[in-house]
Amino acid sequence: MDIELRDNADENRYEAVVDGQVAAYIVYRDRYDGARVYLHTETDPAFAGKGVASSLVRQALEAERARPRRVVPSCPFVAAFLERHPDYKDVTTL
Repeated sequence: MDIELRDNADENRYEAVVDGQVAAYIVYRDRYDGARVYLHTETDPAFAGKGVASSLVRQALEAERARPRRVVPSCPFVAAFLERHPDYKDVTTL
């Protein structure tokens, strides 16, 4: 399954797009110091359990690393992902 990352700045969210459909998204807000706070992750029920949200988080963190921008993982799903993948700790404010 091809998962495209889209930054929908109008909605303040990263979207995982599969075959033209938003399969999952991460809501964010930008903080005064330039860090991006990940607030909430949601997956369309049709895509649940297929790794779409994890792929979305991975791609979003890679995009932040490339900028570079720090991430504050307020979302429990993102925080759990970071616990399982310590190689992304350099991107976070933790």
